[in-house]
Amino acid sequence: MYKTFYYIIYLLAVILLLPGCSKTKADISEEEIQSQLKPIRYIGSYGRDFNDINELHLASALAIGIPVLKNREEVTKHSGKLIHIQGGTNCDIDELTHSVPYLVPEAAFLLYKIGQNFADSLQSVNAPKYKPIVTSITRTLEDVKKLTKQNINASENSAHSYGTTFDISWMRFNKCEESSVDLNEIQLKMVLANVLRDLQKEGKCYIKHERKQACFHITAR
Repeated sequence: MYKTFYYIIYLLAVILLLPGCSKTKADISEEEIQSQLKPIRYIGSYGRDFNDINELHLASALAIGIPVLKNREEVTKHSGKLIHIQGGTNCDIDELTHSVPYLVPEAAFLLYKIGQNFADSLQSVNAPKYKPIVTSITRTLEDVKKLTKQNINASENSAHSYGTTFDISWMRFNKCEESSVDLNEIQLKMVLANVLRDLQKEGKCYIKHERKQACFHITAR
């Protein structure tokens, strides 16, 4: 009887050690993450949903913004009305070649809200954390002149000149944590678009989907 008992134990041990019959913690974790990742969708059209015309952006910029800055030295004249924007927990600031990182409080809070809602949305679908990248903020007249020479699509009469407007890339995002799951730019754009559409519907901002510049052009209201 004892021989039979030990023989059964031996067979069970052999079966458990066969390839494919045991799983490491890493294997289990990856499978669990993959199965827990919820579907990511955007139901709508970027071009139609985010098509607020420049006149709307300008009207809001004139209402809540600062006077147009001639050059970067003039930023100090309005330091009491502007907030210095730095990369933080939920968004990153790109290398700004034609703008300065300052916004009026309404726009600064809007940017903070976008970053926070984006992080919450990723968490809600069990995705790893990514941060959106701000590619342009407030432009002085000197910045605008330099930009129009390089980019024929840049407007000399832009809401960027009033401290109310910023651009967020829909193509580039920074991953913040190691994970076996990676989201592509299409999925991340859909998450960002859902966040922006909610804020747009709440009357918090005007938004233009820029195809050539691969960004969402956003003005606080």
